[in-house]
Amino acid sequence: MHTRVSDGTDTPREILGHVKEAGIGLFSVTDHDAIKGGERILQIRKEEDPCFITGAEFSCKDEMGKYHVLGYGYDPKAKDIRKLVSYGHSLRMKKVQARLDFIMDEFGFDFPEEEIKALLAQDNPGKPHIANLMVKYGYVSSKEEGIRQYIDQLHFKSEYLRPEEAIAGILAAGGIPVLAHPMYGSGDQLILGDEMDERIRRLMTFGLQGLECFYSGFTAKLRNQILAFADQYELYVTAGSDYHGKNKLVELGDNGLESADEWPEGLKRFLGDVHIHGSFT
Repeated sequence: MHTRVSDGTDTPREILGHVKEAGIGLFSVTDHDAIKGGERILQIRKEEDPCFITGAEFSCKDEMGKYHVLGYGYDPKAKDIRKLVSYGHSLRMKKVQARLDFIMDEFGFDFPEEEIKALLAQDNPGKPHIANLMVKYGYVSSKEEGIRQYIDQLHFKSEYLRPEEAIAGILAAGGIPVLAHPMYGSGDQLILGDEMDERIRRLMTFGLQGLECFYSGFTAKLRNQILAFADQYELYVTAGSDYHGKNKLVELGDNGLESADEWPEGLKRFLGDVHIHGSFT
């Protein structure tokens, strides 16, 4: 789940309220390169509220491609996770400015100075925020068009957070590193079979401990393939909806995991080992 701290539309307080209304007993917030939303939930969460796991989602890249690495159950006060967040945030802000410059230079898309200041003042602005501005000022008809046809025309070759850096920072903060939606690579790339096997084994050498096997965008076939890898390598299993509020057509808690009766062993072990705020049974 993502809050306004990254690219969601709900505040942390609104997320907590929606979770309670939906009857969800255990949840996490995994904002991109940020932990502020989760910290806020820890501040406002009451003893009778749903149980909570600290989370974050780090955008990573190396010579082999792109990865999204989830960190669960870390200590938000640990210097390692805060250093990781700070570095990821600085890279994100550089990319936002570069994208604004690019669409201005290449396509003449300009925005009022007060809009730019407001954008850069947000916690973790990204492509959706820029695309929403493009829609607001009539440059495109939809956010998706803005990202696909214009913003994504800029390709970055310089600085990026490497997966081994994200994994090391999560582990050092007492957390569990998990590969998010494992078969999704760059753009429309779908990573399957031997290629997926190689990617998982490589990340395991850095300390990867889990795979997101239940996800709102997975078919049963994709889910079963990732579950088989998790079972083969005795990795933790997690479930996530990737809820972004109004920024995505994903319902809160929609992850393909229908009931506790079908929980795989990897998920049970994850829940037994991750630090949970609250009493979850």
